[in-house]
Amino acid sequence: MIEATILIIDDEPPIRRLLDITLSAQHYRVMETGTARDGQIAAAMHPPDLILLDLGLPDEDGQALLLKLREWYSKPIIVLSARNMEEEIVQALDHGANDYLTKPFRTGELLARIRSALRVSRQEENNPVREFGNLRIDLVARQLRRNNELVHLTATEYALLLLLVQNEGRVLTHQFILREIWGAPYSTQSQYLRVYIGQLRKKIENNPNQPVHIITASGVGYRFSGSSL
Repeated sequence: MIEATILIIDDEPPIRRLLDITLSAQHYRVMETGTARDGQIAAAMHPPDLILLDLGLPDEDGQALLLKLREWYSKPIIVLSARNMEEEIVQALDHGANDYLTKPFRTGELLARIRSALRVSRQEENNPVREFGNLRIDLVARQLRRNNELVHLTATEYALLLLLVQNEGRVLTHQFILREIWGAPYSTQSQYLRVYIGQLRKKIENNPNQPVHIITASGVGYRFSGSSL
């Protein structure tokens, strides 16, 4: 039974072969391309359930391709790249990547990330709109409305809000959030998380200084509350 269709956009044949063998063994249907142009065409002609995207493509930078894909493609994109600088990782996440793994990667971890991304994607399709008081989140369109007005969120802010919403009522530790949104190398950067929580509160809370949706669990992490009381 085919679990899902995955498109690989990577210019390294050994990596594509490794991914093809690994994914096929897990009953995924695999499509492969080695350039940004071919990847964009393949994604448009046969939209996959998930894309694995390398940033170092020969004809166009992967960051630019990521932006183009996000103009119309709403399903998960996981970046696989040898680039490990913080700026590159943050930029890719802000451009709409759901996840980022640096090469060389462990296949077990990659498969776990793929399963997680596909699970979230399927949940979004089955329950595409969530409402919490004056907040309305369209998971398919990746849009947030507050008091029926569209609120602009960066891709990272949206990913953070989505993680909190999907775990409504549960306290998520700083380390868990940082690992899920930015990856394991950032699991100790609590100040980094506080900055994004502050930005998000300004956009969704009536009074950011007295939040009712994103609640601080002192010294531990954050919890999302759907109540507007």
